[in-house]
Amino acid sequence: MAFAQTCMRRLLHVREYDAEQKNGRPLPPLETFYKTGLTIAGPATAEGVLASLVGSIDTMMVGSLGASAIAAVGLTNQPRMILLILIQSLCIGATAVIARRKGQENQDGIDRCFRQTLMLSVLIGALITLVGNLFCEPIMRIAGANADTLAMSCDYFRIVNGGMLFNCVTLAVCASLRGIGLTKVTMTTNITANLVNLVLNYLLIGGNLGFPALGVRGAAIATVIGNGAGCVIALIAVLRKNSPMPLHLGQKWRFDRETLHSLTGISLSSMGENVFLRLGFLINSRIVAELGTLAFAAYQIVTNVTTLSFTLGDGLSVAGATLVGQSLGRERPDEALIYCKTLRRLSVFLSAALMVVTIALRFQIAGLFTDDPQVVSYVVLSFWVAVTGLIPQNGRVVYSGCLRGAGDVGFVARMALLSVTIIRPTLSYLFCFPMGMQVAGAWLAFVVDAFIRDFAFTLRLRGGNWAHIKL
Repeated sequence: MAFAQTCMRRLLHVREYDAEQKNGRPLPPLETFYKTGLTIAGPATAEGVLASLVGSIDTMMVGSLGASAIAAVGLTNQPRMILLILIQSLCIGATAVIARRKGQENQDGIDRCFRQTLMLSVLIGALITLVGNLFCEPIMRIAGANADTLAMSCDYFRIVNGGMLFNCVTLAVCASLRGIGLTKVTMTTNITANLVNLVLNYLLIGGNLGFPALGVRGAAIATVIGNGAGCVIALIAVLRKNSPMPLHLGQKWRFDRETLHSLTGISLSSMGENVFLRLGFLINSRIVAELGTLAFAAYQIVTNVTTLSFTLGDGLSVAGATLVGQSLGRERPDEALIYCKTLRRLSVFLSAALMVVTIALRFQIAGLFTDDPQVVSYVVLSFWVAVTGLIPQNGRVVYSGCLRGAGDVGFVARMALLSVTIIRPTLSYLFCFPMGMQVAGAWLAFVVDAFIRDFAFTLRLRGGNWAHIKL
């Protein structure tokens, strides 16, 4: 036991921690960094894992309707995420700015940023609903919908898009709470939304307990109602008198230049990153869709598993953005760097565990989604390829969150353009078609992208320029 504990301490030790101690800069024990990181990352990770599992179960339930239904729902993913670019960018800016103000102990700055984030989220939600409903069919055709999937994908997209206002307000509130480190509240919000979604999926997709069997439409309705429930929980959290960001009508509901400058500065750069990411993912999805409905269904199944891996890293990324921002607000870049390193170490352990589980249960996992032997064979082969990229994927997720918390979103955006928008789709096409690797080729491109961005973000953190950005 003592030997195992010694090995674990060495694995989790951070070289930069010793360097700072030798320079005479007082730091808390290294264990404190891990404990603080896990305190914030734990609820965020649990929230993300549950959301990913519910998404997977949703796909399994839809899978009972056939491969075309899986493909139809999967085709809506990237268009929906593209429409959410504005609100996601705003949320990244809100988390970074509020974390910095928290480190500066500037409560007024926190409150002003939160109120303006909330007002912008309502405007963005209304815009998304309008655009999505007006251009639904062309959007789905661009996404790759064909005769087998167009009608179902449009039905699903229109219904889910109709509830985007709930989603936008929830995202804005949760992003603001994460900035001050209250990930338990956001976990409760999203667990509520996902559980409501899951129960209604069971009732409405297949028509259980006397409810109508609505198929794909039922899955969409369940999503909207779940998002509405989450929105109510999020608003209750900030309407309470003891809320860390109290919200009431008597406050000054107006925009001010100082807050908007900080908020939009981060958000606009983040929007560039999100545009590049979603464009790259859409192109990649479109390439895989050309392989046929069965191949695309397999791609969606493997995507559910890699999304689970992403959520494990994303919880640590949330902690990184919060703790790096707060450390820089206290003018402690040394602490910020140690948080980056400790969170990255934790991501390696989580990724390795998921790799082992995925390979050991590859046939069973595929069987949960479909009983089509061709789809299962595609899924199993893709698993062998995709798992090799899980460690670097989570590494770049953690480091990108840390850089965003520091306000260095411009570099993250440039890497998204280079690797996700250009390199990954190009490699996907070459691997899938000229090289004849089918759907496994898309996952090989995913692995290459993961290694490229992980390496680039590692070099960026070593450079140290991120620690001097003012917000």
